[in-house]
Amino acid sequence: MAAPAIEKLSLEEIPPPPAGTIFIDDLTGADDESAGTSATYPLKSAAFALHIFPDAPAYYLRRQSDSPFEPITASALKKAKKGAEGLAKRAKAAEELKLKKHADEAKRLEEASKIVIKPDPSLPVPKRIKIRAGTTTRETRVVIQGWVHRLRLQKGLVFLVLRDGTGFLQCVLSGDLANAYSTVTLTLESTVTIYGVIHSLPEGKSAPGNHEMAVDYYEIVGLAPGGDDAISNKVQESADPSILFDLRHLVLRGETMTGIFKVRAALLRSFRRVYEELGILEVTPPCMVQTQVEGGSTLFTFKYYGEDAYLTQSSQLYLETCLPALGDVFCVQESFRAERSHTRRHLSEYTHVEAELAFLTFEDLLSHIENFITRTIQYVLEDEEIAGIVEKLNPNFVPPKLPFRRMTYESALEWLNEHGIPNEEGEKFKFGDDIAEAAERKMTDELNEPILLTRFPVEIKSFYMKKCADDPRVTESVDVLMPNVGEIVGGSMRIYDLEELMKGYKREGIDPEPYYWFNDQRIYGTCPHGGYGLGTERILAWLCDRFTVRDCSLYPRFTGRCKP
Repeated sequence: MAAPAIEKLSLEEIPPPPAGTIFIDDLTGADDESAGTSATYPLKSAAFALHIFPDAPAYYLRRQSDSPFEPITASALKKAKKGAEGLAKRAKAAEELKLKKHADEAKRLEEASKIVIKPDPSLPVPKRIKIRAGTTTRETRVVIQGWVHRLRLQKGLVFLVLRDGTGFLQCVLSGDLANAYSTVTLTLESTVTIYGVIHSLPEGKSAPGNHEMAVDYYEIVGLAPGGDDAISNKVQESADPSILFDLRHLVLRGETMTGIFKVRAALLRSFRRVYEELGILEVTPPCMVQTQVEGGSTLFTFKYYGEDAYLTQSSQLYLETCLPALGDVFCVQESFRAERSHTRRHLSEYTHVEAELAFLTFEDLLSHIENFITRTIQYVLEDEEIAGIVEKLNPNFVPPKLPFRRMTYESALEWLNEHGIPNEEGEKFKFGDDIAEAAERKMTDELNEPILLTRFPVEIKSFYMKKCADDPRVTESVDVLMPNVGEIVGGSMRIYDLEELMKGYKREGIDPEPYYWFNDQRIYGTCPHGGYGLGTERILAWLCDRFTVRDCSLYPRFTGRCKP
């Protein structure tokens, strides 16, 4: 029995709440069964309080956030009792409906279990195909194996979208196939073998490939979990990013991730196609090295048979050694940077596309880079399937056009200062400052076009970069900046005079001895040369409009993340 109501008292007369009191606050409370037993987590309504805790010794109510809890009045208690009776009736009705649904479901499953599906031996022997071949095999009986990507059950009719990695296919099951126990208990991500005939869709209907399969038989290869363990419960877009990274193997099955990695494959094909057309040869440099390229602070170190070694930051030095033997060369290789950076454009492991070119000028290098990028994107978008994915992921994407905007480092500083964008110390930019990511992004997004940012100061660039003849303070260097992602390419002309290279080592405090093989390039037939490195994940983020490059790596590695 509820305690008798106490009429409203003055602040001094409010008795202390007895043990077991239920607290109610219709402004900040929540009608949750776990709330109400303390003033910190009150319930929202008195009706719900009486419904859940009908035998509480007392109910204390607060109607204003700055007021104390006080015993509920008799009139409020009477009103709450009526509300509680209504809640109890609704709860009973809901439980009865739930029981009825369970009974109906049990009856449906019992009837479904009596249906036996089996192949029709009178039908033609099917041709085994992948979904990508669906258009060319219409009106022919085929068999396809894949995963249940979507599933919609109707009375006597089931629409199933099958995925096999080459595409998506809508499959229609009817009659006994739709009503069988194996079908009504089928789950997303189950593996199936499906037999049937693919037909064109009638006008006004839509489905992947503009066709659908009329299924005559199917078999379950592997049944995926349902209920709480269903993939739709395990992987949700709103989940914490760290959880989604832990479940990357399941996240990859989504249409967005599938699309990104199909575009990535097309991008890598296009890189190689352009290089092939330019007569540039692919080589495969080592990933385990004993020399640095981009500074010792970002080296991953390990012991190699008792000696110190590193995971490569860049394959550039090895590519340079190939020039006298093989001419212009490139590689598609993993690079590793131990940067404790949590920005959206940094990874600890990324796919590095690098090239080194002999006998060219700095202007030749700039022209090559902008042509290489535009031609690569042109080839990516020539593939209709890939162009469709890019259009879906990035509907506002505009392929870059020649020529790219040229901007020197000093001009960039002037632009940033004129637009009130400060350096990392919150001050105006001055010569020698590094342009950090945030400022670079603001400038690039504001200008909204590809930029070849050139002639960086010697002090903020690597030891091997050639100084400009007209201004020895700066180097013949370039970063390619793209809207929405920032830097995607870094390159320079390389020092090809041995004495000048030695000065570079000395400036950076590097022992030249381990670089003997690199130094020999300046002794045995040196020549003017330059090169660049392109981050595959960054250009993919630009192409597919991704907020972070982590979306563009199959299993991204960054600070604190090396699983799964």
